[in-house]
Amino acid sequence: MRRKLVSLPLTLLALMPFAAAQSAEKSPPRATPLYDASIAQIEARMRAGTLSSVQLTRMFLKRIAAIDRAGPKLNSIIELNPDALREARRIDAERRAGKPLGSLAGIPVLLKDNIDTGDRMMTTAGSLALVGAPAATDAPLVARLRAAGAVILGKTNLSEWANYRSNHSSSGWSGRGGLTRNPYVLDRTACGSSSGSAVAVSAGLTTVAVGTETDGSLICPGSMNGIVAIKPTLGLISRTGIVPIAHSQDTAGPMARDVADAAALLTVMAGSDPADPATRHANLHKVDYTKFLQADGLKGKRIGVVRAFADGNPAVLRVLDAAVAALRKAGAIVIDPVVIPHVDDYGKDENLTLSYEFKADLNAYLATRHGIPVKTLADVIAFNKAHAAQEMPWFGQSLMIESEARGPLTDPRYLKALAGGRSACPALKASMPR
Repeated sequence: MRRKLVSLPLTLLALMPFAAAQSAEKSPPRATPLYDASIAQIEARMRAGTLSSVQLTRMFLKRIAAIDRAGPKLNSIIELNPDALREARRIDAERRAGKPLGSLAGIPVLLKDNIDTGDRMMTTAGSLALVGAPAATDAPLVARLRAAGAVILGKTNLSEWANYRSNHSSSGWSGRGGLTRNPYVLDRTACGSSSGSAVAVSAGLTTVAVGTETDGSLICPGSMNGIVAIKPTLGLISRTGIVPIAHSQDTAGPMARDVADAAALLTVMAGSDPADPATRHANLHKVDYTKFLQADGLKGKRIGVVRAFADGNPAVLRVLDAAVAALRKAGAIVIDPVVIPHVDDYGKDENLTLSYEFKADLNAYLATRHGIPVKTLADVIAFNKAHAAQEMPWFGQSLMIESEARGPLTDPRYLKALAGGRSACPALKASMPR
């Protein structure tokens, strides 16, 4: 297994190679545990008739009860889908009947709790302000997952409002879900905001999961929990039905234990959506990303290393250097270091852009929801004040208050900041000369 939640004494670790050598000829290779199996391994067992989707779903539900709800109490899952087993039974029946099946038939998937599902589950972004009634319809990316045969196992906890509530917050904490814990070291951060999705994948509570990112919310928890996370190019996946921060940067992305599973999930999630103008060309770029999983896939690819973002810790730098060496060995052209001029200015422009877009985008999203106690960002701010004991025991809502004070998206300050942030792309290209 690639992920262990316990430590072994060094003496035992030292003896393991000798013991393995003594028993190698006597013991057949151990099968990968189901909770750690890849999509391809699961599909092979289902095709062979040795595993059903119901069995797989039940196994994950038992494991969630054992280590997410009890035991170490990872607290990665905010709500389980009461219809998950019914979905699994339907897929099993279709398989027995010989019906055509999608590429994710019977595969359990967890969704970050800022992604709409038109079922019996809530979509709350971790906030009690959105508890009341479920969303009216599935987000388009969820509809794609269901069409591919995925079993929606539940919703995962997150940094509340995808970590856009306060300048001083705790990654992985939400008023509705509490604190998600890192499965490697329980008292260390799981990072965020897609904390629950990353932890659930890392701890073997699902086969794959979906997270979202505006700035770091897929990549950081992916790194902290030892999994694969991809932030796709904006516009490859529909943002309709996702609680927003900023339309200029928001996107969903896959989270998995290996690159092949992340590629398979991305293949299903990608595609155009008439309601999201940014995706108008997505179908033109849609391919089966698993076909690019080649041993020489990095040959000739240009990769820049921005060392200014490394923290200077010797252990971290050793890992970074080893990664750079591995990339070069695989044939990549590594530009090391890459120096991005005026990087602090881009950060300031980004922060101002998000502050303007959050109010406009959240108000537009809330207009689509019914049966919840808030309709605007101003309502959310008031709700948090009225329920401060539950919503603000540790930190406030400074980012929300700042955003509420911003003007419309025609404000010259916003337009200047947006243009300034976008100028980072040509600046980055210029810093990596051929």
